[in-house]
Amino acid sequence: MYELIQVADRSYYIQSPAKIGLVRLGDEEVCLIDSGNDKEAGRKVRQILDANSWKLTAIFNTHSNADHIGGNKYLQAQTGCKIYAPGIECAFTGHPILEPAFLYGGYPCRDLRHKFLLAQESDVEPLTADVLPLGFEMIGLPGHFFDMAGFRTPDDVVYLADCLSSRETLDKYRISFVYDVAAYLRTLGMVKTLRARMFVPAHAEATEDIAALAQYNIDKVEEIAEDILTLCREPRSFEAILQRLFADYSLTMNFEQYALVGSTVRSYLAWLRDEGRLSARFEDNMLLWERV
Repeated sequence: MYELIQVADRSYYIQSPAKIGLVRLGDEEVCLIDSGNDKEAGRKVRQILDANSWKLTAIFNTHSNADHIGGNKYLQAQTGCKIYAPGIECAFTGHPILEPAFLYGGYPCRDLRHKFLLAQESDVEPLTADVLPLGFEMIGLPGHFFDMAGFRTPDDVVYLADCLSSRETLDKYRISFVYDVAAYLRTLGMVKTLRARMFVPAHAEATEDIAALAQYNIDKVEEIAEDILTLCREPRSFEAILQRLFADYSLTMNFEQYALVGSTVRSYLAWLRDEGRLSARFEDNMLLWERV
């Protein structure tokens, strides 16, 4: 873990629970794409920087999930680097309590206020095209989270953040976190068409061809949608749908999974209603969902 792997002349990634991109901008200066899940990840990154006599100038966060920004505060304090995040992700990165609050739908109890969902605050600035290093391209990847973005480097390596999961993860857990299902499917459809020297997803193996994995993720979205529609052949509440999905997918309920999977299921319900495939009505002061 935390091995530095070179994938092109100037592009690398650090093997970690959520891959950290590293790009050499000159002989000594480097930037990071995300920073890992906590202060310890930041320390591991700092050791790599020191071992190679590299100076960290900037961290470009793909999005604001805690496992991607957890090393921000430590690395910024140690190096004085700039930190940038796209769109609304900038607000979440600067005010990380927003992540567990959003997932839970209210003030998060202490079971949700931990480093896996609540990173430390960092001094962050908006990520715009004009602050990117020369030759970098920002690629919008909305869907998994609000304004998630990926990057193409000058030596044609594309860092894809969390826009898709590995086959192994999908086969084991069935359902991955998605904020906006419609946007997620559009992003996956776009990613299928991309060509690059190497693709580096945060939670799947680096590969030269991403199309097959993107399609596998699309197929899983449709499978989950069909499972929800099948459950809603009779009217069901959100809690009843969630309980059945956990049972059918052999998942174990706890606060973290309730927040992550529950938020995702709500997003599927909203998408299916907007698509006209589910109806919703209030009965005895309970919201019920039913297949159209």
